[in-house]
Amino acid sequence: MQARLMLLQRLWRNSAFRFGVTVLGVLLLLAALAPVLGTVDPAAMDSANINTASGVRGEFAQLDGTVVQHTFWMGADNFGRDIFSRVLYGTRTSLLVAAFTATVAIGVGALLGMLAGYFRMVDAVLMRFMDGLMAIPAILLAIALVAALGAQLWTVVVAIAIPEIPRVTRLVRSMVLTLREEPFVEAARALATPTPVILWRHILPNAMAPLIVQGTFVAASAVLTEAILSFLGLGLPADIPTWGNIMAEGRVQFTQYPGNVLFPALFLVPTVLAINLLGDGLRDVLDPKFSKRSP
Repeated sequence: MQARLMLLQRLWRNSAFRFGVTVLGVLLLLAALAPVLGTVDPAAMDSANINTASGVRGEFAQLDGTVVQHTFWMGADNFGRDIFSRVLYGTRTSLLVAAFTATVAIGVGALLGMLAGYFRMVDAVLMRFMDGLMAIPAILLAIALVAALGAQLWTVVVAIAIPEIPRVTRLVRSMVLTLREEPFVEAARALATPTPVILWRHILPNAMAPLIVQGTFVAASAVLTEAILSFLGLGLPADIPTWGNIMAEGRVQFTQYPGNVLFPALFLVPTVLAINLLGDGLRDVLDPKFSKRSP
């Protein structure tokens, strides 16, 4: 318990970690309160409010036909949809994609990395396949997978996670190659401990710190990649608000209504920056090679 408290204190003293946690905390709060703060359905279109300016208060027709008094904090787009509500719900989408992508990439990559690092015969075949995947640009591979599987939440997550799996696999493999020669692993083998138990109880816990750090970088990449796919029209369907498709729809009238692109961008940039800084802070504290540099 005392060790955990000391670790938390060291993490909080790290300025990068502190900034990342604070920004992500605010974003999570906004995502959770989207139905309350947004007040109107992000998919509702009101032709009377097309391209309404920011800060204007007026009537808004909901999907069920009811008319409510509403303030357009970020204006309305060229379909009469409230941008503020769409950006808030887009926060939910981006954070979900980031969390699911990091979970899939870390889970599959850790499993493959342990198998490749522990079994030499598996290593020879598996790592050549991973090298082939890494030779394909990540965004092109994601575009091809989404085009083949269709634009849905789970297909977007899989398409973004697959290019990240080889990087996680190589990271875990490099650690397992070292850990399998450690005395505690050799002692476990000498006691005839089953291989799955050795991998689960002895090797995986010692690889968790770098995996957690890598997971934050995967999450940041997932947020950016999802926005790129949506901006190109290959991400989630238009009825699901994401920062990428909001910017894609707003670029047509960017010169007249730049806020349609800038407002979602003002959420996208701090999110990616916060996740990356969170990963930097975790690395500085959890990785002994960087611990002396942490403030």
